Amino acid sequence: MRYRTIGTDPATRREVSVLSLGAMLFGSVTDEATSFALLDRYVEAGGTFVDTSNNYAFWVGGTQGGESEALLGRWRRERGVGDEIVIATKLGARPNAPTSTFGKDIEGLSAKVIRESAERSRERLGVERLDLLYAHVEDPSVPLQETVEAFAGLVAEGSVGLLGVSNHWAWRVERARALAAAAGLPGYEVLQYHHSYLRRRTDLPSLRSPDGSQGIAGGDLLSYARAEPSLALVAYSPLLAGGYVREDKPLDPGFDHAGTPVRRAALGEVARETGATVNQVVLAWLMGGEVPVIPLVGASSVAQLDESLAAVDLELTAEQRAKLDAAR
Repeated sequence: MRYRTIGTDPATRREVSVLSLGAMLFGSVTDEATSFALLDRYVEAGGTFVDTSNNYAFWVGGTQGGESEALLGRWRRERGVGDEIVIATKLGARPNAPTSTFGKDIEGLSAKVIRESAERSRERLGVERLDLLYAHVEDPSVPLQETVEAFAGLVAEGSVGLLGVSNHWAWRVERARALAAAAGLPGYEVLQYHHSYLRRRTDLPSLRSPDGSQGIAGGDLLSYARAEPSLALVAYSPLLAGGYVREDKPLDPGFDHAGTPVRRAALGEVARETGATVNQVVLAWLMGGEVPVIPLVGASSVAQLDESLAAVDLELTAEQRAKLDAAR
């Protein structure tokens, strides 16, 4: 396993593995025994960066979420896990009532919600301090200053270490960081967005915006990450839920454009050259890029997880990376 540092403050920054394990379906779709086996294998391989959210996975059983955090709490207790494993969680997108559908009736990012939801996450996870806490989605109904100050307050009191942001327009991330900097407060240092080798259209209207999806790492977000090397970029759904390799997992309509078959062809060529799987090439491309990315991978079996773990040791040549980058 390889490692990198996230965060800049010596008091809160953490060293994490370059591959993160997503626990979204742990405790719901993925039963407890399998979830524990996956977590154990990940740690055995040197993994130290686990991801969850306070709303995972409400859509499975028509709840408000919390199943994933609760399972991780049980795993920590049973395995005696301490600060060596960094667990990131999120708040802001938890539904206000039990539901199985994605909608707009969610908790949001008011100061009251941030404080109360963070406390409940700590209870479910069984920790005194959340290692990394993300603002999960935008909440334009709340003044950005209020959100920034509420998150910073949790850091100041020691109940949160690092702050992150997900599914926000890049301009709102920069504005929030500028507000924090001007006030001498800690700001967002980790960005979590959907990012993969195949490029998804960013202009299609989404649930929360007619202007497109705030959750895709498009050109503006990637340019921002390139200009601010102290920021860490985490990529969720890097393997497109099996879409690269499984015929029963068709790609989202957002990938229906002329560039997709060209990039798939380049990906296949490099996979054959390296003897690696397509999924491994995708992960290696993300981890070794000019803007290094921490892929956040899910798995439903140890074999799937092992495939992803092996990508950490896959080094693409300059020629192979150039071939992948040039495909349009």
